[in-house]
Amino acid sequence: MIKRYPTRKIKVGNVEIGGDAPISVQSMTFSKTKNINDTLEQINRLYFAGADIVRVAVLDEEDANALKEIKEKSPLPIIADIHFNYKLGLKAAEVVDGLRINPGNIGGKERVKEIVKACKARNIPIRIGVNAGSLEEHLENKYGQTPKAMVESALWHIKFLEDLDFLDIKVSLKASDVQRTVEAYRMLRPLVDYPFHLGVTEAGTKFHATIKSAAAFGALLLDGIGDTLRVSITGELEEEIRVGKAILKDLGLSKEGVNIISCPTCGRIEVDLPPIVEAVEEATKDIKKPLNLAVMGCVVNAIGEAKEADVAIACGKGYGLIIKKGEIIGKYKEDELLDRFLEEVKKESE
Repeated sequence: MIKRYPTRKIKVGNVEIGGDAPISVQSMTFSKTKNINDTLEQINRLYFAGADIVRVAVLDEEDANALKEIKEKSPLPIIADIHFNYKLGLKAAEVVDGLRINPGNIGGKERVKEIVKACKARNIPIRIGVNAGSLEEHLENKYGQTPKAMVESALWHIKFLEDLDFLDIKVSLKASDVQRTVEAYRMLRPLVDYPFHLGVTEAGTKFHATIKSAAAFGALLLDGIGDTLRVSITGELEEEIRVGKAILKDLGLSKEGVNIISCPTCGRIEVDLPPIVEAVEEATKDIKKPLNLAVMGCVVNAIGEAKEADVAIACGKGYGLIIKKGEIIGKYKEDELLDRFLEEVKKESE
């Protein structure tokens, strides 16, 4: 069992983060927030993909003015992403469920004080979002774009908020590579008890972003570090949620949905296995009940895997077996095997 690091608990809308709360998965719209219909369309897509929280960019007054209607119509809690212009943060704080600010570009102490005052008035949290590529000049000059500089930035801003008696904080320490990201989170974790938002920033397209996120999140979550996360994939919405949920599931941190066990293809298989696995994945993607399904290309490993599976299929030449909880329940012709397997899966999922 993974023992999570004990942290404070905060709330973003109706979603708890930290403490004993489930690890949440979030994403960010890429529409112009001022285009309300486009933004709501993307938020709804994320909602149906299983997102817990969504963040929107607030770049100008028009974006800020759109937040009220978006918040009223959104099925998800809304976090406003604020850079450079603290006045946009003040306006956003009137309606949204949380703010994300970058300490390196939001301005001086007085501006941060104003943002804190606005968030206190509505009991909404602030994420201190430190990025390796936008550190304060004096820290970058002293340490370079390093985990040490990222942690120093976070600690300074945490103390500043604490001195204002503001404790509804979560923290992120993002770099564009796995090593600096993991090192920064590990360095800060023993020093504070605030929940952490995990992320690898600017991680790239689906292939590389998935690998980077799985490597970084896997290392951190296995250490018990992390309370909410975003997988950053260029141009993808639903895929960010799918990958994030899959990482949590494969680490044993989420019990929801189907876990598919399938063998690597080898010379023993006597069927075209990849299309069968793909068909099973597609047919079971919306199942919420935790199920282990095994899709095996021969009987050599199938019997052993089937002992741990709720439903298993062992494909052979012309025929195959369906196994439930370790017991063979039938032998079927190849052309009916998949349909019979999915029927048994449906029974187990109800």
